[in-house]
Amino acid sequence: MNLAHPGWTWGVIALATAAVILRPARIPEAAWAVGGALVLVIAGLLPWRDAWTGVLRGHDVYLFLAGMMLLSEMARREGVFDWLAAGAARRAQGSGERLFAWVFGVGVLVTALLSNDATAVVLTPAMIAVARAVGAAPLPYLFICAFVANAASFVLPISNPANLVLWGGGQMPSLPHWIAMFGLPSVAAIGMTYLVLRWRFRPEIDRPVAAEVPSHPLGTGGRLAAAGLGVSALVLMGCAWWRIPLGAPTLGAALLTLALLRIGCGHAVVPVLRSVSWGVLPLVAGLFVFVQALEVTGVVGRLAHLLAQGAAAAPLAAGPAVGALLGVATNLVNNLPAGLLAGAALQSAQVAEPVRAAALIGIDLGPNLSITGSLATLLWLAALRREGIEVGAGQFLRVGAWVMPPALAAALFVSMGMGALQG
Repeated sequence: MNLAHPGWTWGVIALATAAVILRPARIPEAAWAVGGALVLVIAGLLPWRDAWTGVLRGHDVYLFLAGMMLLSEMARREGVFDWLAAGAARRAQGSGERLFAWVFGVGVLVTALLSNDATAVVLTPAMIAVARAVGAAPLPYLFICAFVANAASFVLPISNPANLVLWGGGQMPSLPHWIAMFGLPSVAAIGMTYLVLRWRFRPEIDRPVAAEVPSHPLGTGGRLAAAGLGVSALVLMGCAWWRIPLGAPTLGAALLTLALLRIGCGHAVVPVLRSVSWGVLPLVAGLFVFVQALEVTGVVGRLAHLLAQGAAAAPLAAGPAVGALLGVATNLVNNLPAGLLAGAALQSAQVAEPVRAAALIGIDLGPNLSITGSLATLLWLAALRREGIEVGAGQFLRVGAWVMPPALAAALFVSMGMGALQG
C-alpha cells in the first residue's frame, strides 16, 4: 500500500473536512480538524515541518479571531447587544416593517465593525429576546442575523476572518483601496439581501408589533465595553489604512478593554475567558495544515495554472466565473477551507486584482445559500438551538436559494463593471 500517493492525502482531508461540517456524534469541529492534521503527519503523508509551516501561516488570523471573540463576549456580557437590539425595537414604534429595517441596520453595523461571527453569536440571542418582547414572529428577524452576517462581511477587512485568509495579511490592500474595491459591491449585496428578505417575509413583518419594549440601559461596564468596541474599531481601521496586520492590534484592543472592565468595574477576567469559544483556533489551524498538504501534493499549483489560463483567455469573464464557482464551493466545503485553498491558488497564479476581488465576494456571499457555507452560519444555528429554536437544512436552503444568487450576481456585476472601467 503506497501511502505516498497523493490520493491518500486528499482522502484524509476530504473525510476530515466532511466531519468538520457534519459533526458526527456531535464531536466538536476542532477535534476533526486537528485529528485530520495529526493523521496526515503520523501516517507520513505530510512531513511535520510542513505541517508546522501550515500552522504558522495562520498566526495573524488566530490573533484576530482571539481578539474579536474576546471583544464580542465582553460586549455580550455587559449588555451592549441587548441595548442595541432594544433601541432598534423602540425606534420601530410598533411597525414590523420598521423593526425589520432597524434590525437589519444593526446587523450590518455589528458585522462591519466586529465580524460576521459576532453577529451570529451575540446578536442572535438579543434578537430572540426582542422579538419575544414585542410579540413578533422571531424567524424573519433571526434570518437577518444569518444572512446579513455574510452579506455585509466584505464592507471592511475586519468584517470576516475569511478576508484575512483569502487576501493574506501582508498583501491586504490599504483601507481606502479596500473601500474603493468593495464599497459599491457591498452596497449592492446588502441592498439586494434586504430587498429579497423583505419580500420573502412580507406576510410576517407587515403585522404590527408592541411599541413598548423592556429597556436595557448600559451600566458602567456596558459603557466601558461599548467604548472599548468603538476604540477597537478605530484602531483596526487605522491599521487597515496603513496596511498593518490586524491580528496583534485586535488582540491588544481586546486585552485593554478586559483590563478596563477589571479596573473600572471589578469584573472577574476568568469567566470571560471561559465563555469564549477557543476551539475555533485549533479548528482554523487544522484547516491551514490541510491547505499546506494540498500545496505539497500539487493541488494548489494545478488550480493556479487553471486560474492563470482562464484569466488570460477571458480577462473580463474570469472574475465573475471565479466568484460564482467559489460561491457554490463554499457550501460544499465551508468558506474557511475554500478561502484558504483559493487564497493560495490566487497568490500562486498572480491573477489581476479584480479576479481576486471577485473571489472574495464569492467566498463571503456564497455561504448564504446553505447552513454548511460558513462558520458564522454554524454558530448561528448553535445559538438558535440554545434557545430551543430549530432551523433545518431544507428550510434554510429554501430561503437561501432566493437570497444568495441575486445578491452574488449584483455584487459581481458591480465589481466587474468597476474592473472594466479601471482597465
